Amino acid sequence: MLDVYVSGVGMTLFGKRKESLPELMAEAAHKALQDAGLEEVDAIYIGVMNPEAFIQEGNFASLIADHLQLAGTPAVRIETASSSGAAAFHMAYQAIASGYYKRILVLGGEKMTHLNTTQTTKILAEVIDRSERSCGATMPALAAMLTERYLKEYKISQNTMQKMLALVAIKNHYNGSLNPYAQFQHVLSEKQYLESKVVAFPLKLYDCAPITDGAAAVILTSDKTKVRVAGLGQGTDTLAIRHRTSFTSFRATRLAAFRAYQMARLNPEDIDFAEVHDAFTPFEIIGTEDLGFFPPGKGIKALEKGETHLKGRLPINPSGGLKARGHPVGASGLAQIVEIVWQLRRQVEPPRQLDKARIGLAQSIGGLATNNFVTILERTDLWRTFPANWQGTYPLPTDRALSVRKTNEEIAEEGVIETFTVLYTTPEGFPSPLPLALIKDIKGNWVIARGRSLKHLKIGNRVTLHKVGDSYYFLARTYLDKVNLSLRRILRKWSKSKRYRVLNPFLLKKKKEVKTVGL
Repeated sequence: MLDVYVSGVGMTLFGKRKESLPELMAEAAHKALQDAGLEEVDAIYIGVMNPEAFIQEGNFASLIADHLQLAGTPAVRIETASSSGAAAFHMAYQAIASGYYKRILVLGGEKMTHLNTTQTTKILAEVIDRSERSCGATMPALAAMLTERYLKEYKISQNTMQKMLALVAIKNHYNGSLNPYAQFQHVLSEKQYLESKVVAFPLKLYDCAPITDGAAAVILTSDKTKVRVAGLGQGTDTLAIRHRTSFTSFRATRLAAFRAYQMARLNPEDIDFAEVHDAFTPFEIIGTEDLGFFPPGKGIKALEKGETHLKGRLPINPSGGLKARGHPVGASGLAQIVEIVWQLRRQVEPPRQLDKARIGLAQSIGGLATNNFVTILERTDLWRTFPANWQGTYPLPTDRALSVRKTNEEIAEEGVIETFTVLYTTPEGFPSPLPLALIKDIKGNWVIARGRSLKHLKIGNRVTLHKVGDSYYFLARTYLDKVNLSLRRILRKWSKSKRYRVLNPFLLKKKKEVKTVGL
């Protein structure tokens, strides 16, 4: 297998852009080609999430090749939701490492800001499991539910978590203020953060990455350059979060990280800095734990100590991250890699240029952590020896998905709230505010349900469940509910007993009639 290197990178300014998506992608591509000193490539690999819905364009690989005046060059589109840019990079790597191609242009982009928030939210929600989005669940809603579960599992108060999430947003906005390509190039105060509106409790406006237009490009080659692709890893998880074994960690990231560390023969402590997928501020904290940088539940402490700041021990998101740089979903995974290349080449203006930038890592999340990628890049002027008996310290994840509920099995009428949120920015057709909860019923099945009231929302509370159409609804269990449920259990148990059958001559007569007909 051949070594693969980065010979050129390019990126547009992220934000609200008047240019079309093909124009934005052409801008990034031309910058990357110029950086690599090339006029043509062997192939074009394109990462874009949903141009059909966002801009009503299909056959997108052909469209872009034509727009770049490279018709005739092999072009292919790759889609893994919000990690599409990273996926295109990984596929291009494999094509070059195999020797089939020598130079590939990898492009990622999305055009989103021309649509209103409701429309964009609906399109983004299409990557969620159908049964979960049918009750109104969106990406912010699911992220909020996972955040609430994180608080419960690690015994963190709401006040402490709010301060920590504010620190993530403030840190990344500061980094973004130094990045000429970022959508938000201004600092964020704690007061601004705390006064921002709630999107999905406990997440506020500044906890969520913005809607963005933009594109990024990378040229991969088998010719040696200053930056080498050292390790790659990909992992997936169940589409429905109710089928996962953990609601405070992403198994897809842990699988991808294990494979990337093994390939690079590196451990988490060898990484100098990282670009972590912070579509929501708690995802940065969870990501740093999943990547092995900090123990589970300790990412908050590291942030509080300043370890992840620009001058800290392990800078996280020096670009400003998705939170401040912006999040054009198809481009974000590739934009992370562009930032790492610039840092490794020492092409970033101070004070954003890191003092120690030899090995960088990018983590990209697809959907709600269903298709994740980890990429490790390193400078080639730093010689590393690879002992034959090298053993990594990062463990292989051994947890598995929960058993998928049979489609014909009914959810029980009673369950317990495992986590919850109140969604204030709802998709079209749903009222605001919208209570949502992940509930485990008494049979052990899991379901996301809509609430009929904002009262009694608390992890551990018992609720009653009712199905209306394709959605489940939950209500806090009252004393009358307890009595009714108890009576129903007694009646069900009584109806199965022999004594009931003896005392019910109508049932006996009916059964004899059936038996006669059967003969």
